[in-house]
Amino acid sequence: MSSNGFHVHGPHDHELEHAAQGEHGATAHHGIGGGSLTNQIAMCTAVIATVGAIFSYMGGATQANAGLYKNDAAIKKTEAANQWAFYQAKSTKQSMAEFARDLVATEDKRAAYQAKVERYEKEKDDIKRDAERLEAEARHWDEQSEMQMHLHHRWAQATTGLQVAIALAAIALLTKKKWLEYGMLGVAALGLAVGGLAMLHI
Repeated sequence: MSSNGFHVHGPHDHELEHAAQGEHGATAHHGIGGGSLTNQIAMCTAVIATVGAIFSYMGGATQANAGLYKNDAAIKKTEAANQWAFYQAKSTKQSMAEFARDLVATEDKRAAYQAKVERYEKEKDDIKRDAERLEAEARHWDEQSEMQMHLHHRWAQATTGLQVAIALAAIALLTKKKWLEYGMLGVAALGLAVGGLAMLHI
């Protein structure tokens, strides 16, 4: 308030003056880019946190996929084992038919047992193909599970790198140390590189 050239300061005027002096002092101490440095670190932290959230989601998804694929592999292995057991049962029946064929005296019974032997042989071939196909599928799902676990580890490593970068950013904001900012950027770049490897399935 002003009266006869007199200026009376209100409480808010003191606060504004104090803030202006503090900002001027910070600029003088840290240079022209002092304020912008804080903004840059804050912006980098926000970007890193966003990318880290995506990496964390991908890590969880690949871990879930690994479990599903491992379960599929176990199912196929069980089915293959059942087929091999069926194959063994057919082999036993074939052996018994061959034994009976060799013991019978009449030609017509021998021919009947021979027909059974040939039928069992054909059925065994079909069962063997199914068992081998199921084993191949089980190996495929095992490989897929291992690949997903590998990618899960990649995503986890990348996420950890970005978390360390965020921690360094917080320390850099508190201490105003330039080398900590460089460290943050370096660790973040490393985390992004590992995440890139995961995206490329490497």
